[in-house]
Amino acid sequence: MPPKDTDITGRNPKRRRPQAIRRLVIWYRRNAAVTSLVGTASAAGSVAGSMAGSVAGSVVSTAGNVAGAAGNVAGNVAGVAGSMAGNVAGVAGSVAGAASSVAGSMANSVLQPLVFDPLRRLQQGSNPDGVLTIVDADRLWVAVDGMGGDHAPGPILEGCLRAVALLPVRVRFVAETAAVDQAVAALGLDEELAAAIRAGLIEVVASGPSVGMDEEATVVRRKRDASINLAMDLVKAGEATAAYSAGNSGAVMASAIFRLGRLKGIDRPAIGALFPTKDPNQQVLVLDVGANMDAKPAYLHQFALLGNIYSRDVLQVRRPRIGLLNIGEEECKGNELCLKTYPLLAADDRFVFAGNCEGRDVLSGDFDVVVCDGFTGNVLLKFLESVGSVLLDVLRAELPRGRRGKVGSAFLRSNLVRIKKRLDHAEHGGALLLGVNGVCVIGHGSSKALSVVSALRLAHSAASHGVMDDLHKLSDSTDAVVACD
Repeated sequence: MPPKDTDITGRNPKRRRPQAIRRLVIWYRRNAAVTSLVGTASAAGSVAGSMAGSVAGSVVSTAGNVAGAAGNVAGNVAGVAGSMAGNVAGVAGSVAGAASSVAGSMANSVLQPLVFDPLRRLQQGSNPDGVLTIVDADRLWVAVDGMGGDHAPGPILEGCLRAVALLPVRVRFVAETAAVDQAVAALGLDEELAAAIRAGLIEVVASGPSVGMDEEATVVRRKRDASINLAMDLVKAGEATAAYSAGNSGAVMASAIFRLGRLKGIDRPAIGALFPTKDPNQQVLVLDVGANMDAKPAYLHQFALLGNIYSRDVLQVRRPRIGLLNIGEEECKGNELCLKTYPLLAADDRFVFAGNCEGRDVLSGDFDVVVCDGFTGNVLLKFLESVGSVLLDVLRAELPRGRRGKVGSAFLRSNLVRIKKRLDHAEHGGALLLGVNGVCVIGHGSSKALSVVSALRLAHSAASHGVMDDLHKLSDSTDAVVACD
């Protein structure tokens, strides 16, 4: 009779599995969340196991579990788990490979939902995979301030080169010639830029001394040949349908007002930024986020009119819900600005006023447009920009250490990446300057290539949806603006 803990062959079946794998299996069983995910992959592995018959048996099942986990994590743990699976599944051979493929795909279907693209709905005629079919005849010219931003002109030019390959746009890149040549040489963009110029996708326009990030906004009056001024001139002359700059936001606004002019009936332009909401397919437009530090009730009323048109035309919201940022839902709450603005918004039947919007409701999805003064909006914008990185740092600190932490964080990695994308300002690219007589997008000062691509997509969307035509109609109505002393 065989000794205890042995089978009929006299071997101890527990010794078949390396100690590391036994520990990993025990860890999975103790963590219900991980076990449920690996269980899905295990089911696929068992299908291949039945195909192998009694020869592969329990070996294929074990390989399916480990290989499925390796197919999902695809990171640091992939090497360790893959090595374990290789040792254990040596007998199974090609059968285990099939199990790994099936299990990996099923696990990915559980852990990898569609990556959120904050501007996916703004892509005109996009395919399900998010890739545009570009027809050269449909390309729109966009004037880009190549000298605007902390890292200009190199990353700005790199972003433009990516944009013309991905979006139906052509770029007039306005910058100082010497700075462009230096950046091209440093980044090795010589051949790519030359090819884009030959294809008629990019045109470099020489400019004079640029406006510094630390200079006063009024300097645009003295530096007439600055890149931001020439970019606005191209829009005014009809040689570009939109302008983009990641430079000094005050100077961009001043140049837009001086060169393009304000829309009739609009006292102060506003900067509108798209914020994510808990619904991945919905954004909320918040304005003003920095153009007017001190606002009047009439300004906020005008912001609501501008935001309503943009949300309806570009974001394709049939009846945008307008909210007034306040400290409470009740009409009687708030400071003097909010108390005087509320009746103006409530009395206007050209848009749907949904009442006061508290800070906790901005990202709730209950509002499509939120209006506020520029000081409050800018604080809200900068706060949101920090949330993504802070959230990831907190999660990293809270994950357990050692082997368990590595395995657990590997399972969460793709989810954390999607969260960061939803909250990353680089994915949104920039904010629209609404209220001037032309499409203008203001980018973040630290913008790099990804931000530029996103901003040019935003500029193209605004320019191609007839926003300016509807904004001009505001002046046709005698009650477009309700004066408030």
